[in-house]
Amino acid sequence: FAVWIPDTFLTATTARTIAIESAITMVLALGALITLSSGMLDLSLAQNFGLAAVICVSLITGGMAPVLAVVLTILISGAIGAINAALVVFAKIESLIATLGMSSVLLAFTAIVSNNQYVGPAPESFGTFVSWQPLGIPVLAIYAIAAAIVMWWALEHTPVGRRVYATGANPDTARLSGIPIFRYMAGALIGAGLIAGLAGCLEAAKVGTISPELGPPFLLPTYAAVFLSATQIKPGRFNVWGLVVSLYLLGTGVKGLVLAGGQL
Repeated sequence: FAVWIPDTFLTATTARTIAIESAITMVLALGALITLSSGMLDLSLAQNFGLAAVICVSLITGGMAPVLAVVLTILISGAIGAINAALVVFAKIESLIATLGMSSVLLAFTAIVSNNQYVGPAPESFGTFVSWQPLGIPVLAIYAIAAAIVMWWALEHTPVGRRVYATGANPDTARLSGIPIFRYMAGALIGAGLIAGLAGCLEAAKVGTISPELGPPFLLPTYAAVFLSATQIKPGRFNVWGLVVSLYLLGTGVKGLVLAGGQL
């Protein structure tokens, strides 16, 4: 792209656009990374994210303080993750089936909360904490990288992270080794729900006006990035920095094709 369309591709504006457009997906993909690393698939993640954005804006436009609205939204998303955990760990339903069903339920709840209409706009003051650019770097990208660093440290340098990977690699062996695998599976699903809530709040602050159909389009790029992470940095293993590389490669490719298409 640098050779093909240097005038439009090799610009600071393009770099900032790629960073901003990839930031929310990166945060959401960290939630998917936890569940896949523990041997499960959470297909409700994207709709949980969409519902969180709708709830967050609805609470703020209803008069609730933004900080309280964000905290409450994240807790609601975490509770959804806990319901997923109950279905998978206690009811023994396959994660694919349980979370697919939960996604349909959340889609209905999103329609009820939003009345099938755009929600918002949120006050401009709510968007200030995601719109500023220290040293020309979008702060959303900084938040996403900071979240990736925390997740990398937790998965690669703590006993909890190693046990999560062990649970996903071979649950029977992990259980016989004394690892309480069901506890880590439940924790992964709850953690994914909390991360979906955080991503939803960031998207709400970024956009201000939320569509009730926000969530589903994020599902494919989120999981594409996570599965591609197993081909980068640490081949054969879902990993955070492989996710970052894959996501920005995808974002760069998509943006480059859009810019090139505009000049054909």
